Amino acid sequence: MVIVLIGSAVGGAIAWRWAFHDLPSLPENSADLWEVRRERSVTLLAADGSELAVRGPRYARPVTLDELPPHVPQAFIAIEDVRFYEHDGVDRRGLARAMVANIQAGSAVQGGSTLTMQLIKNLVLSPERTIRRKVQEIRLALALEERLSKQEILELYLNRVYLGERAFGIEAASYRYFNKPASELTLAEAALLAALPKAPSRLAPTVNLEEARARARSVLLAMVEAGFITSLDYIGAVAEPATLAEPEADPRDPGLFGYVFDHALAQAEAELGEDLPDVITLHTTIDADLQSSAQTALTAVMDEQGDARNAGEAALLAIDMGGSVRAMIGGRDYQDSQFNRTTQALRQPGSAFKPIVFAAAFEAGMDPATAFRDRPIEIEGWSPENYGGGYRGRITIADALKRSVNTVAAQAGAETGADAIAEMAARLGITTPLNPVPALSLGTGEVRLIDLVAVYAAFANDGRRTAPVLLTEVRNARGDLLWAAPEPAPGQPAIEEEHARWMSTMMQSVLIDGTGTRARLPGRQAAGKTGTSQQSRDAWFVGYTAQLAAGVWVGNDDDTPTDSVTGGQLPAEIWRRFMTEAHRGLPAAPLSAPAPQRRTEREETLAAFYSDLSARFEAVASGASSP
Repeated sequence: MVIVLIGSAVGGAIAWRWAFHDLPSLPENSADLWEVRRERSVTLLAADGSELAVRGPRYARPVTLDELPPHVPQAFIAIEDVRFYEHDGVDRRGLARAMVANIQAGSAVQGGSTLTMQLIKNLVLSPERTIRRKVQEIRLALALEERLSKQEILELYLNRVYLGERAFGIEAASYRYFNKPASELTLAEAALLAALPKAPSRLAPTVNLEEARARARSVLLAMVEAGFITSLDYIGAVAEPATLAEPEADPRDPGLFGYVFDHALAQAEAELGEDLPDVITLHTTIDADLQSSAQTALTAVMDEQGDARNAGEAALLAIDMGGSVRAMIGGRDYQDSQFNRTTQALRQPGSAFKPIVFAAAFEAGMDPATAFRDRPIEIEGWSPENYGGGYRGRITIADALKRSVNTVAAQAGAETGADAIAEMAARLGITTPLNPVPALSLGTGEVRLIDLVAVYAAFANDGRRTAPVLLTEVRNARGDLLWAAPEPAPGQPAIEEEHARWMSTMMQSVLIDGTGTRARLPGRQAAGKTGTSQQSRDAWFVGYTAQLAAGVWVGNDDDTPTDSVTGGQLPAEIWRRFMTEAHRGLPAAPLSAPAPQRRTEREETLAAFYSDLSARFEAVASGASSP
């Protein structure tokens, strides 16, 4: 007898070790069950919460039982685990029935798994079909039932079950097959989804609709037998089976949001580091319509003229007056090159840097009426020349900016000081280091497009600087907030309001009858500046209205010269096309005007300048050919 007991104990210990020596443990925090065993999946959202793109499988947002029609969970319970609310995680009657069926068939044809056991198998255990794994499944299912309520288990199951076509969970599958939320599923549609866990890849309705519908009829019959629906409900659902939604035609370039995706994900990784889970949702400030308009404008102009002008690349970035990035096009084709030219490229802005120079000059005591002689000059051995050659004699800062006169910017920069100009650039939003040498006044320092657009937005905002924001929130698979951008604060004053308004008025002239006439927006006030670096390696147009600031760069990644492309050509054309679409339906809001001034002699000159500008703008707006 003793020998038998010892033998039984030894045998039991061996069996226990055989079954459970590698038994995985359930996460200590039950909330972690929502995150385990997920493939990397990132969903990108627009400012309005609409989906822009998904990388990896679709998990969608979690849904609660309270959000679902009763027939949705009932369909799964009826076909998968009709005694779900009666057992403790293991349906012993079901296991016995499955064992008999398997013995009769001579192979494993039934598993006898409850919803709880299926959940354990999908989240914790390996997919192998062995007796040892089934024993482990039973033990962990019992443990899970002690930890979670039936409602919590059912919600977790419905949100994690694989339903084919890379869709995990009821919400993701509902959108994948019916293009609507799970809260709107009909009885027939719920039955079709409940038919899928048995063989999600084979039964996926996009692959095998007829067999999926046949299985759905079995689900409906099980619901009748369980008392969840009536016979009339069954007849109606069978008579009108679920129909798949037609895939929405998407005319957008598949890489339309690629640059946005990369930049937002990189920021999320930088903010959360190792705490970033595998399944996340990134909420951005992007406007999908503006993004599409930006890509369309850039692609059209570059396809029309890029090759002929030896210009291989272009980029566009737009932000609103609150600093939100509304469109980001980092290059002509994301599939061809993932290098983001709005945030990663460092290029010389040329004359697009002059507004910064003159802003520093205003702070040093100059104003738009300050005059210099446009003539050959030399500053510390450096002799700047005007684009195209030629000199105009005595000319004001305002006229020099409009006509992009290099010698005046160089003289104003020399009087102001290169250190002051570099400091002004940093204050307005340039984040790259600038070498404070005389040539800096002509834009020889390298900048990023996103920074330069932020500078111009500060001018539009009466001198208040707001840092550009793209990513606003990061959430996990359950929708829990992991990170949020700080609440936008009022823009910080970078320069005096009057100086910013001087700059806005001067840059309106650039579009009216200066170097940027190709960027005019009929009937709408806009300000901006062209820029071209040496040998036309870089061509820029950056400008703004009362609602939006945007910048365009055109050039070549290898820094080879274009065929004489200037900022007033391709970049201005792209900018105009984009901004025209971006403002469609928006009111024509005026840019800020300088405050009334006392009439000193110099201020009389300024007042005359503003009056003349207004007259020229009205002439352009009325359609006159010569402003």
